[in-house]
Amino acid sequence: MTHAPVRWDARLWGALAVLCAVIFLDALDVSMVGVALPSIQADLGLSTATLQWVISGYVLGYGGLLLLGGRTADLLGRRRVFLVALAVFAVVSLLGGLVDNGALLIAARFIKGVTAAFTAPAALSIITTTFAEGPERNRALSIFTACAASGFSLGLVLSGLLTEIGWRWTFLMPVPVAAVAFLAALKLLPKKAEKRASGGYDLIGASLITLSMLVLVFGVVQAPEVGWFTLETLGTLAAAAVLLGLFVYAELRVKHPLVRFGILRSASIVRANLGLVALFGSYVGFQFVAMQYFQNFLKWSALETALAFLPCAVLVAVSSTWVGNLADRFGTGRLIAVGSVALAAGYAIFLGVSREPSLALMVIPGMVVLGIAFALSFPSLNIQATSGVGDNEQGLASGLLNTSGQVGGAIVLAVSTAVLTSGSAADPIATFRASIAVSLVLAVVGLVIALTGLRSRKKATAEVEEPAKVPASV
Repeated sequence: MTHAPVRWDARLWGALAVLCAVIFLDALDVSMVGVALPSIQADLGLSTATLQWVISGYVLGYGGLLLLGGRTADLLGRRRVFLVALAVFAVVSLLGGLVDNGALLIAARFIKGVTAAFTAPAALSIITTTFAEGPERNRALSIFTACAASGFSLGLVLSGLLTEIGWRWTFLMPVPVAAVAFLAALKLLPKKAEKRASGGYDLIGASLITLSMLVLVFGVVQAPEVGWFTLETLGTLAAAAVLLGLFVYAELRVKHPLVRFGILRSASIVRANLGLVALFGSYVGFQFVAMQYFQNFLKWSALETALAFLPCAVLVAVSSTWVGNLADRFGTGRLIAVGSVALAAGYAIFLGVSREPSLALMVIPGMVVLGIAFALSFPSLNIQATSGVGDNEQGLASGLLNTSGQVGGAIVLAVSTAVLTSGSAADPIATFRASIAVSLVLAVVGLVIALTGLRSRKKATAEVEEPAKVPASV
């Protein structure tokens, strides 16, 4: 029997709109500065080595503190954490657009990444605790994740437009949006008593996981510059491994751990996190390579480069009205599998890069297929990663998922950059193809993970149905 969908009142729609606006801004900040980098470098006189930290600084703050941000939302209250982080985001965005110094700009980007590490899991956990698990939550999450994915894609388009006016507008544009969202959140976000996580604060665990993530992300983003096998890189990655080991050791012994490892006993949650590593990691690496190909090799303008990504962005943006319904009908596992096939196909199309690429045969079809991949996979992975999790641990589940995406993105970006910079100058097309192949391989790995989920589900269904075929004993 099918149930009629619950009608959402204006206040509930308003709360969802606020959360969507903020996750849109968070995702926007990940990509919007990319097209503006040449203008920033020329205006502030930054070296290429320093310039990369305008992007890496944000990733460092975001990826390094997501677990802490998610757990803080569970412990202190999701609404409170969301509001405080959003207010800081607005102020730092304003300062970032006014600074005249490269170091201050990087510091502003780092702090903005930190605020996103608190707003993103808090926003996701507000949705998962406000909307009942099932069709209503699937519908809300499909809208929410479509806004996040379209923010990441549209950031490139907006960056191209704003950079024509001046790079500072890529920092200043989010300020009024964040201010309006903050005022609206005060009025619209539910104030009802939240079911918070019980127990004390795991300060040791919080310190160890935050430090290990910061060291890990720092190590992988600097590796292409200093070399993967240098003492500096290997020492940094070894330090991250030691800190992560100490974190696991501490969590198994404290009374109130920051991360309850029992949550990872769910195979579907583990697959969702690995799936997001494959999806987001492969796309971040591909986007960087495509930027170099379009702008530096083909000499396209910032606006032309941004418009090349428009089909993908538009497709993701309009998907919010139907992905939730598809998840209800077919299940998230099947959508993730189909999305993984589309992701691999999109990268395969772009292996056809050449000195004179065809818009009709490569650029547009490739971007459309990648848009289909994101439209199907990203909402489905979010739904899968938070299903069956108690309200008191939704922040933790959200933090784990976002951490998977950010750390995966940082690692694959570093690998793609290393392949791109180590290629032969005499054959740049082969180098671009090798860099895109990194994303293609990861997409295939994601497909294998998705297919194991379908196989597990089919086996579980068969085991449930099998007893019904055996006559009852008397």
